[in-house]
Amino acid sequence: MTSSLNKFSLAPLLAVNFVGTLGFSIVVPFLVILVTKWGGNAVVYGVLAATYSFFQLFGAPVLGRLSDRIGRRKVLLFSQLGTLLSWGVFLLAFVLPTNVLATVSGSFFGDFAITLPLLVLFLARAADGLTGGNVSVSNAYLADVTHEEDRSKNFGRMAISGNLGFIIGPALAGLLGATLLGEVLPVLAAFGISAAALLLIQFGLKEVEPVAITENLENPSACELFGQEQKPGYRLDCEQPDGLGAMLALPNIPGLLMINFLVMLGFSFFYAAFPIYAVQTLAWKTIDIGVYFAVLSLFMVVVQGPLLAWASSRLSDRVLMAGGSVVLCLGFVTLFSEDTALIYAGAVLIASGNGLMWPTFMSVLSKSAGKRLQGAVQGFASSAGAVASILGLIGGGVAYVRFGASVFLIAAAVILLVAVTAAKYSPLEEAAKS
Repeated sequence: MTSSLNKFSLAPLLAVNFVGTLGFSIVVPFLVILVTKWGGNAVVYGVLAATYSFFQLFGAPVLGRLSDRIGRRKVLLFSQLGTLLSWGVFLLAFVLPTNVLATVSGSFFGDFAITLPLLVLFLARAADGLTGGNVSVSNAYLADVTHEEDRSKNFGRMAISGNLGFIIGPALAGLLGATLLGEVLPVLAAFGISAAALLLIQFGLKEVEPVAITENLENPSACELFGQEQKPGYRLDCEQPDGLGAMLALPNIPGLLMINFLVMLGFSFFYAAFPIYAVQTLAWKTIDIGVYFAVLSLFMVVVQGPLLAWASSRLSDRVLMAGGSVVLCLGFVTLFSEDTALIYAGAVLIASGNGLMWPTFMSVLSKSAGKRLQGAVQGFASSAGAVASILGLIGGGVAYVRFGASVFLIAAAVILLVAVTAAKYSPLEEAAKS
């Protein structure tokens, strides 16, 4: 695929990423409130969040490999349409009666009730997850159109566009949630934002065509002309192995996939436990949660912008990944405190560590994947992340019910393993080719 930015502009892709993140983050501050309002607890909240990842586990690799064959834009359109429909199902939950269908009581899962709106929420998350390949396909698209020397910078821009959505989304949720319509209006806004993203893909994003076969085949040998059995001395590019074995044979890919898994696992513990912790222990309201996530994302934008540009020109990828992971680990440790100042200090550390580590990791992953397996590697990485999210979100909810804020120490220990794994990364002389 072409890698010329003269032909493909990043602006529409960055806009799509921003709008998509905005649509998702706008419901983050009050989703936990809806879950508890409709009968759930920390475990139910974790399972609800894991539902998206569970269905993405099946959808992302299929969509990633499909984008290698038919083009990125077509797959992005399909994925975004699924997101739009899922928000429509979400809106349906508000008009359904909150009749209790069943109750659960126990020391392991805690006490909660199952209601009809809660079941519809699960359906909405499942629909979005099944078509949720937009992140991996967007990353593959970016890798297709980015020059090697601009890879870290452009993945940093991609991260910034997403984090801008996380800044505006929670703040917008706080403003819209304070109206008479309550939580309904932010979900309506998410539906409209998703529709805008669909239009951006349709009218603003150019297609990236699948790789064409350019190699000339060798002339047949005398043995082949006379019908003697012989293994062919060439292989068509489209016939090269593209399964899991081919991906794991690429340099650094096994370790990088492990980093991807561990990062998603650690953050999933955080995302499952912190909103419940904020509501139940810190007595925060929707606006408080929204402000916290907006501040976290704002610092992340600062780090992934000028700070990452400065650091990436002076430090190696290995140092940025390992060092950023250590800072991120310390950020999770501070959340164990109930002091608001320390919790906000934790937000700064989380933003700084993740802002240095994650864009660097994504750049390294795309370089190691090469061109032919770019979509497949990105899709498999999304699947590995989905498995980690499922384990972390459900495990985080259960761990919070049993251990409370100690779950943040578990997240810190997981991220510390990321630093150890990243320290073993061996830089490539050039992008891996297959």
